[in-house]
Amino acid sequence: MSISIAISMFYELLPLKLSFSLLLLLPLLLKLNNMTTEILLKYLHFICIFTIVSSIVSEHLLLKPQMTRLEIKRVAVLDSIYGFATILLLAAGFSLWFLVGKPAEFYSKNWIFHLKIGLFVIVGLLSIYPTRFFNKQKKGEESDLIEVPASIKYMIRLELLILFIIPITASLMAKGIGFFGE
Repeated sequence: MSISIAISMFYELLPLKLSFSLLLLLPLLLKLNNMTTEILLKYLHFICIFTIVSSIVSEHLLLKPQMTRLEIKRVAVLDSIYGFATILLLAAGFSLWFLVGKPAEFYSKNWIFHLKIGLFVIVGLLSIYPTRFFNKQKKGEESDLIEVPASIKYMIRLELLILFIIPITASLMAKGIGFFGE
């Protein structure tokens, strides 16, 4: 195995390894006092949001109608960062929902929260096709030119559009708008 193959395998597996190791730290966070844990989880949640948006914006800016496999590998790395941040975002979000902070009812009985989660799920579903394309096309000779379907750029644009709607739902929800409980 050449060094370049070993390095590329390391970078491909790094986000997965990091996400699992950070998920293992979650129980340690929960042993801290409740306020400290909540603050750290909210911080992690925000950092993940910024990482997700920046990686998708970067993917969009790097996309061209024709790309070399080397360029596609770079976009695939950004896509891996996006996946890693998504796993951490979900872990932090579910921890905030069910373990610390406001009662779970605050989130569970809020239709705007459900809308926010639904929009995030749609973004995740939209990312499947581009992710599969990048992972499939990154294998081969680095100088090969690959035609990138226009639908990939449109899907990424739609992901960005939906991602920019989600913060308004979070702001509304934080003010208690949409709560249908007692």
